Amino acid sequence: MKLVPSRQTLLLPPQMESVRQRLERWRRNRKHRSPIPKGLWASAADLGCQYGLAKTARALRLDYYSLKERMAAGNRQGSRKMSAQPAFVELIPPPAPAVPECTMELENSSGARMRIHLKGAGMPDLTDLSESFWRMER
Repeated sequence: MKLVPSRQTLLLPPQMESVRQRLERWRRNRKHRSPIPKGLWASAADLGCQYGLAKTARALRLDYYSLKERMAAGNRQGSRKMSAQPAFVELIPPPAPAVPECTMELENSSGARMRIHLKGAGMPDLTDLSESFWRMER
């Protein structure tokens, strides 16, 4: 008997489709009432963590609560493994942005002086200030 893939199985992610095919192969070749191998359960539990419990159980045709138990057992074992390995993460702060700074001294023909010290201002501000200074002479 050949199974025709449903519309849902055609839309499965490649990892899930691979595990689904492995499960189907096991179901066809298993001995009567033999339990699902631990490797297949582990793969299904990983997919459940990644894609969600309900979607995985439905796609792989597994009992929702059995898969939930396997996922919980896998998380407990995974958390022990994670706590056994110390980790160090170095966080490097981004460099401070350079603040433009300049000092400019202006003197017109009548002897008027103006000293401008700009910090963090752009060139248009400097241009406007100097133009207004030169206009005062006239």
